[in-house]
Amino acid sequence: MSGDSGFRGEPLAYFFTFAGYGSRLHGDVRGTVDRRHNTAGEPPLPRDDFRRGFAQRGLNSEPMTFGEGARRIVEASFQATCTFRGWSLLGIHCRTNHVHAVVAAREIPSRVMHDLKSRATHSLREQDVVRASQSVWARHGSTRYLWTADDVEAATRYTMEAQGAFLPGTGEWRPHE
Repeated sequence: MSGDSGFRGEPLAYFFTFAGYGSRLHGDVRGTVDRRHNTAGEPPLPRDDFRRGFAQRGLNSEPMTFGEGARRIVEASFQATCTFRGWSLLGIHCRTNHVHAVVAAREIPSRVMHDLKSRATHSLREQDVVRASQSVWARHGSTRYLWTADDVEAATRYTMEAQGAFLPGTGEWRPHE
């Protein structure tokens, strides 16, 4: 993909990151962001055991981990949702505690994010991978607007090729050629 085509004033695609419920609590040793500390390029907030303990006590179910079967279901669900809605899924990669997706859609990103997470949750429950009482996703997620073809290509490459070691049940989806 090259060049800079798209709708004037609208992004070409969105780069989403969805975390599994409880997988990265505020105060985590890996660093976190919050509403006041989330500027691109800004370092994450440092480890804070008090804040992490507070967040952990507020969980309503155990943290969500995506095993092999769950990863397959999530990736297939994202594809089915995009096909049904007429969106283009350009990249998807489900890991053990988060998912990256690159989606081209003429919708507001919160609608895309809601539909992807909602349908994936339904599919996971329908196939008895998670209980009805299990929370699947962290609230909201991260959205980056991709304005140029180079941005889309970089986000898609990162999603599909830069996620670490191969995990069974993921990375099997490929965009339609």
